[in-house]
Amino acid sequence: MKELEKKYLERLSELYPTIAAASTEIINRQAILNLPKGTEHFLTDIHGEYEAFSHVLKNGSGAVRKKIDEVFGNTMSARDKRTLATLIYYPKAKMDIIKETEPNMDDWYRVHLYLLIEVSKRAASKYTRSKVRKALPKDFAYVIEELITEKAEVRDKESYYNEIISTIIRIGRAEEFIIAISELIQRLVVDHLHIVGDIYDRGPGPHIIMDKLMAYHSLDIQWGNHDVVWMGAAAGHRGCIVNVIRICARYGNLDILEDGYGINLLPLATYAMRVYGDDPCSCFKLKSAESSESEEMQMNLRIHKAVSVLQFKIEGQIIRRRPEFHLEDRAMLHRIDFEKGTITLEGKEYPLLDVNFPTVDPEDPYRLTPEEEEIMNRLERAFAHCGKLQQHMRFLLTKGGLYKVYNDNLLYHGCVPLNEDGSLKKVEIYGKTYQGKALYDALESYVRKGFFALEGKEREAGKDIMWYIWLHPDSPLFGKNKMATFERFFIAEPETHIEKKNPYYSLIENETVVDGILREFGLDPEKAHIVNGHVPVKRKDGESPVKCNGKVLVIDGGFSKAYQKETGIAGYTLMFHSYGLRLVALEPFESTEAAIAKENDIHSETMVVQRVYDRYLVGDTDAGRELREQIRDLERLLAAYRNGEITEKI
Repeated sequence: MKELEKKYLERLSELYPTIAAASTEIINRQAILNLPKGTEHFLTDIHGEYEAFSHVLKNGSGAVRKKIDEVFGNTMSARDKRTLATLIYYPKAKMDIIKETEPNMDDWYRVHLYLLIEVSKRAASKYTRSKVRKALPKDFAYVIEELITEKAEVRDKESYYNEIISTIIRIGRAEEFIIAISELIQRLVVDHLHIVGDIYDRGPGPHIIMDKLMAYHSLDIQWGNHDVVWMGAAAGHRGCIVNVIRICARYGNLDILEDGYGINLLPLATYAMRVYGDDPCSCFKLKSAESSESEEMQMNLRIHKAVSVLQFKIEGQIIRRRPEFHLEDRAMLHRIDFEKGTITLEGKEYPLLDVNFPTVDPEDPYRLTPEEEEIMNRLERAFAHCGKLQQHMRFLLTKGGLYKVYNDNLLYHGCVPLNEDGSLKKVEIYGKTYQGKALYDALESYVRKGFFALEGKEREAGKDIMWYIWLHPDSPLFGKNKMATFERFFIAEPETHIEKKNPYYSLIENETVVDGILREFGLDPEKAHIVNGHVPVKRKDGESPVKCNGKVLVIDGGFSKAYQKETGIAGYTLMFHSYGLRLVALEPFESTEAAIAKENDIHSETMVVQRVYDRYLVGDTDAGRELREQIRDLERLLAAYRNGEITEKI
């Protein structure tokens, strides 16, 4: 036996010290290979819509209702199924409503405890007893395990179970038990969650979503461009900070920063009201339903303009400091003729809709005033020292990345940069050229350097890359020729607003191109899929989320309320269970209160993308491949015990 292999097996023998222990583990792992694969749940472009997101997590995009249908079939009415599903999603709130009209709660508890136990049995059926045990709520672990596990040694099982349930009701623990078993069902119907980018911006609660994700049992995250700009802000990058504040201001969500993260915006607000107090800021209207006459709205308008001007100054500084980014066309302020009130772009002169720039020096337009410099210094410190924000960003770094290969699916948020002919585009990053997978790997490496590099220049390079990822034409998370923020604010002519997409978006129906992308990431085009978001699917215009004969699934359908008029729905989710892939179209979510009182669910219809007749087993997954490797190692250990090369540790 080779020395290195023997050393490895000696270490393994510390975990499995006898022939019996190694044999038992081989049997256990071999058995797991033949269980049905767990259900994977894919969501993307959540954009701060925490109520809708929370509901979709609770209902598993229809997975809970599917379990109810499987258990009760035609023996339960559709109305009773809706009530049971709502109870599972919102047990405490639903019971509070029921208690107002139900004359005999003990009978109600008894009936619904039995119903929930049957659903939980079905939800637990594809897992090992050990895995289910780990998922059980601590306070009721023993009791739930007794109720959902067959007890062959108990002669009168019905009497045994009845006594358990009667006791739960008699001692006043029925409500707590119903909450616990409902949460267990939610936990068991989805084995693993994929978030394919853009948790942040637009909606009011990305910080609430992050708290929920941090408590979730199993997940991975592919960063979106809106996530990366927040990561850059948390790292203290000025260009990212002003973009984050501007977007919060634009959507009327500055309280995310102030209340959610405790970042003090008072110096910025005071400055904005003083400098732009008499300015109507008509080009900076907010995407908010709040009255434009309210004092808060008027202040937000001025903050919106103040931080936008700061953004154009700071980005101009970055562009000049990083000529290797080749973003000279995005530096705007020096192109303005302040006397004429015009700007010249690509040789054409355009009148500006707003010519009030009291803090911009025409001789040095990108220089910050002393007051602006002080404001930015304060904001840098506030973002970099915000404990909750840093905790959330560390979680994104730990659980996330720019892409993920998982069970023959390639997950990324935006696009793989391509040339017009479908070939991988070569992109230069700090003097080195990358394309395809190597580009993703290089950019992700720099993001991590922006947080963790010890050497100052490397850390600054990483911070600048986070801003680059946010808006650069060659960024796989942006994928457009420009971010036309300035043009949309200040120029009326619509041709200046056009953001041309990377060729990727016109080529994803080309099977040769898609197969090439899959091979680039080490996948077999005959069975693999690409799952991505970023660009909303306009279903109302007849667009389908299924591209390239099912090889590409674009599941951004407008989770964000800001996009729902454009898309016609409230997003797509994707389920990958043992029978294949299923797309779920979501209806707009009214509110949590309506979901409880009216028993409104959020999923509307499903589309089978791939159906298999031989169920996917654990053995067909990435986890299965790892289990097989572990079994081979254990078999080598077993052989070493039997031939005397390693001694049992009895």
